[in-house]
Amino acid sequence: MKIALVQQSCTEDKKLNLSRGLKAAREAASSGADIICFAELAFEPFYPQYQDPKDPAKHAESIPGPITDAFSEIAKEFGVVIVLNLYEREGDSLYDLYDSSPVINTDGTILGTTRMVHITDYACFYEQAYYTPGNNGAPVYETPFGKIGVAICYDRHYPEYMRALAVAGAEIVFIPQAGSVGEWPDGLYEAEVRTASFQNGYFTALCNRVGEEAKLTFAGESFICDPEGKVIARAGTGTEEILYCDVDLEEVKSSHAQRLFLRDRRPELYRDWIE
Repeated sequence: MKIALVQQSCTEDKKLNLSRGLKAAREAASSGADIICFAELAFEPFYPQYQDPKDPAKHAESIPGPITDAFSEIAKEFGVVIVLNLYEREGDSLYDLYDSSPVINTDGTILGTTRMVHITDYACFYEQAYYTPGNNGAPVYETPFGKIGVAICYDRHYPEYMRALAVAGAEIVFIPQAGSVGEWPDGLYEAEVRTASFQNGYFTALCNRVGEEAKLTFAGESFICDPEGKVIARAGTGTEEILYCDVDLEEVKSSHAQRLFLRDRRPELYRDWIE
């Protein structure tokens, strides 16, 4: 199976960003990709870099909606799975706005939508002013190419969330991210994801934003890990590109986590330890 991570910059022009994203999806599908993933808020500026928004809902759209409709056509045409990320409006209330990743199947239907559960708030990441915590749990999607989960950006920091995807049977976890230059110590977020792959016995594929925006410069550096925690593909720093990687899901079955760690869990104890 071949996966593709689209590392793409964004302008203030959402229509232009979407057009470039659709072109990239067609290019990836034509190059043999089976699953295509985009970064966090892939087709719009990173809104949470601004504090105290006046009307955040004006930037959001429904699922299904224009963005998912456009990518559903490509998914159906090429028989690919597409993992998106966009600013979702479910209703008319400010409490119905989410950071969301719809997963589109090979027939163009939406398998479901993962919503970011953990919402942060610090300089240039004022996400609590924009998003409501997700209410869809940590779903795993059955696709023709394997069982996939999604951990949206900040959710990757939570071992409980990453383990929930493993327990639900995920074989590959896609991570749409908005990670800026200098946000974390060098190598730390990569080490964190590598550890999640090793501890949970699945592939991880982190797709990051790239490019300079008003208050942040996003790093790129998307990468893919195998179930042993090794980085097997890596995109450049500050580059716009599509990162391709062939993965063999048979490696999941022979991972340390599948053979040992998950087998020897003691879930009956954990509820008394963690609230």
